[in-house]
Amino acid sequence: MQIRRLTPLLSTAMLGASLALAQLPQPSADWKTSDQAWREKAEKSLRQDNGWLTLAGRFPMKPGVNTFGTGENNDIVFDKGLGPERMGTITVEKGKVTARLAAGLTMEKDGVTFDEYVFSTGNGKPDWVSMGRLSMHVIEREGKYILRLADKESQVRAQFGGRTWYDLKDAYRVEATFHPYQDKKIEIVNVLDEVSQEKSPGYVEFRLGGRTHRLDAVGDEGLFFVIRDGTSGDTTYRPSRFLYVEKTPKPGEKFMLDFNKAYNPPCAFSEFTTCPLPPEQNILKVRIEAGETYPPKKLSKAS
Repeated sequence: MQIRRLTPLLSTAMLGASLALAQLPQPSADWKTSDQAWREKAEKSLRQDNGWLTLAGRFPMKPGVNTFGTGENNDIVFDKGLGPERMGTITVEKGKVTARLAAGLTMEKDGVTFDEYVFSTGNGKPDWVSMGRLSMHVIEREGKYILRLADKESQVRAQFGGRTWYDLKDAYRVEATFHPYQDKKIEIVNVLDEVSQEKSPGYVEFRLGGRTHRLDAVGDEGLFFVIRDGTSGDTTYRPSRFLYVEKTPKPGEKFMLDFNKAYNPPCAFSEFTTCPLPPEQNILKVRIEAGETYPPKKLSKAS
């Protein structure tokens, strides 16, 4: 698992929200308006087609031909209601994944229909193709190819009542200083206990709760933090939360680190995702009562 491979996932996890670096100083009313707009955009992005709420399956594929459909005799079995028993085949070759549909079936992308499609498995935007209520795309992890399935009529989506957040608090916008690393990697473990060594551009240092704290960043662009704190498992999602700074500060530069924008990883919304866990040094011995809380609101089936 390379961080460059995770970048599309993390970008999507940011849910299209604008995470511009806040500058010092900034009038209180301005930052609250900006943060609230960021939260509203994050909510909208989460609810969209092919968002985390619509995920309906994650299927590792074997090399060669993989049959797929709702029939039990397929290599990849979709839930009933998502199509016919045999929908087609997906052929996995090195550097190439091709879907071929059964006779009479078609897929659609950007208004164009076809019965055969070669998936893009690069680091760009997810390459979704659709068939009725379902969509699918292929991701590549360490040379293995995984089919990810989405369902527009997902019950998770239908019953989702909204993200939940702490009130916006100025006390959790802290002045931080960036300290770059030279060719440093840190160990990251994900929820499947897979371990990887990830590039770290540096760490930030700040004071909160009467103590000085440090957080290691990962990623190639900006500063991406995987964190846990004293609220984890209490009022926030236990495994981790994410925090992103879009612009990498200059060495020694002070900037505003806004914990009001701490947000939940995809795993908080879907069982069909994998998420990184915080390294030990990013488990803060302080309660960060800011940002996204857990669990989200849920609608009753009767709603």
